[in-house]
Amino acid sequence: MESRKLGDLEVSAQGLGCMGMSEFYGQGDDTESIATIHRAIDLGVTFLDTADMYGIGANEKLVGQALKDRRDQVVLATKFGFVRDPDDPNVRGVRGDAAYVREAVDKSLARLGVDHIDLYYQHRVDPNVPIEETVGAMAELVQAGKVRHLGLSEAGAETIRRAHAVHPITALQTEWSLWSRDIEDAIAPTCRELGIGIVAYSPLGRGFLTGRFTSTDSFGEGDFRVVGQPRFSEENLAKNQAIVEALKAVAAERGVTPGQLALAWVQHRGQDVVPIPGTKRIKYLEENVAAAALALTADDLAAIEAAVPLDAVAGARYPEARMGSIGK
Repeated sequence: MESRKLGDLEVSAQGLGCMGMSEFYGQGDDTESIATIHRAIDLGVTFLDTADMYGIGANEKLVGQALKDRRDQVVLATKFGFVRDPDDPNVRGVRGDAAYVREAVDKSLARLGVDHIDLYYQHRVDPNVPIEETVGAMAELVQAGKVRHLGLSEAGAETIRRAHAVHPITALQTEWSLWSRDIEDAIAPTCRELGIGIVAYSPLGRGFLTGRFTSTDSFGEGDFRVVGQPRFSEENLAKNQAIVEALKAVAAERGVTPGQLALAWVQHRGQDVVPIPGTKRIKYLEENVAAAALALTADDLAAIEAAVPLDAVAGARYPEARMGSIGK
């Protein structure tokens, strides 16, 4: 697989999101997940993404286990900032104070079983702590050798500027897909002005753009899409089926799956964009990786965007309460 640059950090053109291996998308299997991580590395995927909140630490432990004998083959990214209650995981807050930054990184390093993290993100901006304090503490981690590069997740344009003035920000992680394009107005231009790479999470619309989900009955028990994602309500899911059907028609002409077409569209946003589709199964991993080599013409891109118009998506990205932390 070709490589791309996030700032001055070189990674594979497509990464692997590991979140769903431990939580949110139904029951996982650690053995299968580790095999999927190993297969990804074998296929040239060198960029792995996790966070301390996924499975309340379980996902970092899983990724660390998978990398025991392969640490030098990957660029490892994790995140801090969300604070969850183990007794009620749905209760969560955000912390970005300096003391918490120092505490969180040491816990992540221990769970991952590594001596440094290649890319360390603030998962969400803490509205009660100046970004200068948070990034200042993160910069100290770079000086201490615990972290190599810094990132932000779902931050707004002005916050990105303020953070970058404290210490170079290597990457912004944000949702970007055919049905989530908010970034294109101000955030992506700001990142490009400052030389910050963009890591696109949920590039397949949380799996919806693959065409595998036609009703809420399509999801397994405990899948957070049905419980807490407005776009996956029964009403909105039915409305959004038109998007997938149109995408399927374009994909059929190219002889690829709708998921591959949607992922290739994200890959074509620019050489500074690295999507991190998540999966816990080798079958879907291999399908995703194949999309990294899919070349799209200007006509292809126009047909894809005509199939999924900007105003066609029914439902918000997150529930209203959680949208408050986006783009701040």
